[in-house]
Amino acid sequence: MPKRATPPQDRAPLSRERVLSGAVSVADAEGIAGLTIRSLALELGVKPMSVYHHVANKDEILDGIVDIVFSEMELPSAAGAWRTEIDKRASSARKVLRRHPWAITLLESRTSPGPATLRHHNANIATLRAAGFSVEMTAHAYALIDSFVYGFALQEAALPFESDTVAEVAAPMMALFTTGEYPHLVELTTEFVLQPGYDFGNEFAFGLELILDGLARNLSERGAD
Repeated sequence: MPKRATPPQDRAPLSRERVLSGAVSVADAEGIAGLTIRSLALELGVKPMSVYHHVANKDEILDGIVDIVFSEMELPSAAGAWRTEIDKRASSARKVLRRHPWAITLLESRTSPGPATLRHHNANIATLRAAGFSVEMTAHAYALIDSFVYGFALQEAALPFESDTVAEVAAPMMALFTTGEYPHLVELTTEFVLQPGYDFGNEFAFGLELILDGLARNLSERGAD
C-alpha cells in the first residue's frame, strides 16, 4: 500500500539532508530494492523531479545514506584501551545494522565515501595502531573484525525468529528430526537452543571476545610496533 504524502503544512523545506533522511526511512521500511526516486518522492511529499535538485542520481543517494549509517556508529578512541574501544565500536556497529539491515552489504561498496565513513575508518585504524599493531597486522585485524561484525549482522537479519519465538519456529523443524538421522541437530536444538533464555544475539559477544583474545595474543607475541 503506497505511503501517504506528508501534508504540505508539516513539510520542512526540501534539502539534501531531508532527501537523504527520507531515503533512509524508505530503505528501513521497504529495503534497498524499494528505494527509488518515485518512492522517495512519495515519502517526501514532492514530485520526483524535485529530488534531482538536491541529488544527482541514485548512486549519490546510496553514498549519502551509507555515510549516515556510519555516522550512527560509535567511534573508538585511540586514547582508550584498545580492546574496550574496539568492542564498543563493534557492538555499536551491530546495533546500527539491526536498525538498518539493508546497509550491511552496502557499507564497503561505495567508491565515493563521505566524511562520516572516512572518520569511522580512520578512527578504527588509529585505535589499532595506537595499541601497537603493525600496519600489516592492523589491516588483518580490521578485516577480521569487520568480517565478523558484518557477517553476524547479516545472519542475524536473516533469522526467521526472535528470541521469544524460537520454540514456535523450531516445532515444525523438529518433526523432521524424528527419523533418527540427525542426532547432533536434535542434541543441539533440545539441549541448548530450546532452553529458557536462549538468545542467538549472545553469540556475538562470545565470538567477538575470541577474536579480541586472538589479536591480543598476537600483539603480545609479536611485540609492539
